[in-house]
Amino acid sequence: MFIDILLYLGYGLLIVCMAAAVILPLINALNDPQSLMKSGMGLGALVLVFLLSWAISGSEVLPVYTAFGIDEGLSKFVGGVLTTMYILALVAIVGIIYTEVSKALK
Repeated sequence: MFIDILLYLGYGLLIVCMAAAVILPLINALNDPQSLMKSGMGLGALVLVFLLSWAISGSEVLPVYTAFGIDEGLSKFVGGVLTTMYILALVAIVGIIYTEVSKALK
């Protein structure tokens, strides 16, 4: 009984914290529209990378996967997500290498 109360209290606090993490930066960004524009451009770039990844991913489904309810659309979505992750990981690695090499040359 006591553990259930604490779990529900924890769930409630988690929801409050998640809402605060989303709402408070938005309120702060309304005071500075340039930061909101930069955030929008970053989000747009992520969406563009996903759409390009989704467009080039295949929609093949092996017969064994159809038993689990995986169709062509879900297969294409998962392929797009995986390709997006590979692209973003590659960009991060290249950025790390570039930063380290440029610091070493200075």
